[in-house]
Amino acid sequence: MFRFLNSYTTIILVLVSFTSFSQNNSFSISGQILDLETSEPIPYASVYIKSESIGTTTNEDGFFVFHIPSGKEESTVIISIIGYSSISKKANTFTKNQKIFLSAKATNLDEVTIMASKKKELTAKEIVKKAYEAIENNYPSQPYILEGYVRDLQKEDDRYVEYLECAIKLLYQSYKVKREPKVDLVEVKTSYLAEKHPWNKNSERKNSIIDLVEDDLIRFDYGSIKGKNGWKYKIESVLPYGNGLVYKINCVDKPFQTSTLYIDTKTFAFVRIELTREAIKNRSWARRFSNGALQIYYSLVLEYQEYNGKMYLKYQKEEDNWRIFKGLESNKVLFTKYPKKELFINKIITQDLENYPFNSNMDIGSSIENQAKIFNAAFWNSYNIPTQTAKESKIISELRNHTN
Repeated sequence: MFRFLNSYTTIILVLVSFTSFSQNNSFSISGQILDLETSEPIPYASVYIKSESIGTTTNEDGFFVFHIPSGKEESTVIISIIGYSSISKKANTFTKNQKIFLSAKATNLDEVTIMASKKKELTAKEIVKKAYEAIENNYPSQPYILEGYVRDLQKEDDRYVEYLECAIKLLYQSYKVKREPKVDLVEVKTSYLAEKHPWNKNSERKNSIIDLVEDDLIRFDYGSIKGKNGWKYKIESVLPYGNGLVYKINCVDKPFQTSTLYIDTKTFAFVRIELTREAIKNRSWARRFSNGALQIYYSLVLEYQEYNGKMYLKYQKEEDNWRIFKGLESNKVLFTKYPKKELFINKIITQDLENYPFNSNMDIGSSIENQAKIFNAAFWNSYNIPTQTAKESKIISELRNHTN
């Protein structure tokens, strides 16, 4: 997705989107974000109001719909993603059928000064260590609330068996508090479950939201972010992000772990963290569970956004591959399961939390579908989530037919 050019190029906007008012008078803009050079869609770009905490994210095909509160029609909308120049545009100037082309803004690694002092260049490992030491300055030390959307998609072999969507609020303490946030389960949008393999009947089903938010490298202080021995670090490139630049650093911890860190070149904040664990020749980093489950692949993505000088979670993804054997000692594989969970943050609340509506109502011992209320169409009509792709619509349609 990222491209490296020899010079700065301009951003071209071809105005082809629409604006509208929904039933509750929120102002909506929509469109598609594309690569200027290739015209390929840009997935997971941020679309948000400048200097505010409200936003949304493009889907895998680069499309977005952004519901903006009434009174914000003249606000400036920012569109940004690592590897491209950001653009800004007044919300009320978006026009019908908008396509927005972003250009990659190149910076050769040799052109960037990576200095610890006037005499010594920083190595990749030293950059990571500086970022780790800067966590206290870059991440919130006071409680805050994040609002967002969770999507839980699960597949067994080549068949989808679950699709779940819900809106949540997360009450976090300071990054130093090493525990998961409290959860307000606001609404459930979609909950389709197909007939699963009989093995699942004897397997404990975890709450998918807790399963997702318990993986937080910064809060729980582990992984490649620490710059410790065992990990090897190498600077791959320097990329544009917002009005600045980020180091892209590749990390390896043989034999099972790799990681990529995107670190702001000025503040040394972790902007994006990717961690992957992968089995080698059927040898996993984990012991097989007594129920026969063996994890053979794990991928975690954490991406952050700056708000009022601090970095808050913007996007989180966790993907796993589990090989399910007949039992602890058996070599017979029953099936392979592929869970994928994503969290998209669309609002940050840092002030007056005691008066902000929050109800810690989620039962962590129960699956989300068992806590769903009656579908609230009015809520979802103006709630900021990534728009549904054709692929996702097909999965839902197939699951609905299996369910019915």
